[in-house]
Amino acid sequence: MANTSSSVPRAALLAGALALLGTLTACEGSDSAATAPPRAPATSGPVTGPDDGTASAPGDPDTAAVPRSASPSATGPGDSADRSRCHTPGLRASVGSLEPGAGQRNLPVVLTNTSSRTCTVHGYPGAAFIDAHGRQVGPDPRRSPGFTPTTVTLDPGDSAWAGLSFASPQTSGARTATPAALLVTPPDERTSLKVTWTAGEVPVGGNASTVFLTVFAAGDGP
Repeated sequence: MANTSSSVPRAALLAGALALLGTLTACEGSDSAATAPPRAPATSGPVTGPDDGTASAPGDPDTAAVPRSASPSATGPGDSADRSRCHTPGLRASVGSLEPGAGQRNLPVVLTNTSSRTCTVHGYPGAAFIDAHGRQVGPDPRRSPGFTPTTVTLDPGDSAWAGLSFASPQTSGARTATPAALLVTPPDERTSLKVTWTAGEVPVGGNASTVFLTVFAAGDGP
């Protein structure tokens, strides 16, 4: 189990995200997220890992290009060049099991330290859904407000997770699409990881179509 500078109960994180998601989606209009999203590069953006639901990225994260759809979406403590920060080449991304509940769909987005050094993550991941051609599907997920980021320390082999939640399209009536993959960008990094998406359709427009992300906590899920 990874250490954190201030412990955050994992179950409380997900419960808070669900409560907040219910409030925010209730206020959305009938076409609140129907604006056409930017497209992710089809070939030069994401670094692709094995097609097995996990991903890892070789190369130098300080020189690799960032897909617009998966730009870094969190700021760590202090200088973003902090050498203790986990870098994309030393991480593996995966998406945990679907946990439905009260008209919601919830999944943990997991980063695992595959390097030989101890490193840290702090804040929110960047994320974007893409189709089989690398084009973005739907708008970027939004950060769930009301969460206080903590620094999660990952020893080699340890994991941290962030919650990804959205209203069930069968309940909300949102327009949907079925992505081929999810791009995940670690906090403050410039390179994304591509994870095969197997959780079915996601909302991409219309009522209650926003997808939310929570901050990272220690472990591989609630």
